Formats: sequence, structure tokens, C-alpha cells
Amino acid sequence: MYKEKLPHSQTALILGISSIFTACCCWGIIGVIVGVIGLFNANKAIALHYEFPDQYDGINNAQTGKTTSIIGIIIGIISMSWIIYVFSSGDYQVMYEEYNNAFGE
Repeated sequence: MYKEKLPHSQTALILGISSIFTACCCWGIIGVIVGVIGLFNANKAIALHYEFPDQYDGINNAQTGKTTSIIGIIIGIISMSWIIYVFSSGDYQVMYEEYNNAFGE
């Protein structure tokens, strides 16, 4: 019997990987948003697979997408917390001056 690809599993995987990348590069907020969407898609795909296990194939992509989405959310929250700390403590000015001194501007 031919099994169809599990809907939303590939999307969850792509969004999970993207959430890790954007959490590191975009101050965390975009990574958290993309990670939550990826987590939602992964949970939807996993639930669909457990409802019809003989009909769909590709649960590994959904599970990997769920894992990478969770990692992206955690990195994004840590990154956002660090940015909030830096701006609220006044260390931003010191970091900006060190950056300028390091690159000779």
C-alpha cells in the first residue's frame, strides 16, 4: 500500500530550522514567532499521523521539526532577554563604544 507524505511535516522542519537561524540573527523575536508556527505545524502533523498511522509516512520530519522549533524558541527567548537586559542596564553605550574602538571608527 502506498503511503502519502504527511502534510505539514516538511513545513514544520523548514520552519524549525529557520527559527534557529533567525533567533540567532534577528534579536530573537522573529525566531520565536517562526518557532511557534513551526511547533504548531509539527503538532498538527504528529496528531494527523497518530490518527491515521497506516495512511501517512514522514513522521520523522515532523518530530525533527518539533525539536528544532523548540530549540529555536529557547534560543530566541534567551536572545530577547539578553537584548532587554543590555538596553535596560545601560551597557549598550559601553558595547557601542567598544565596537567602534575595535573597528577603528
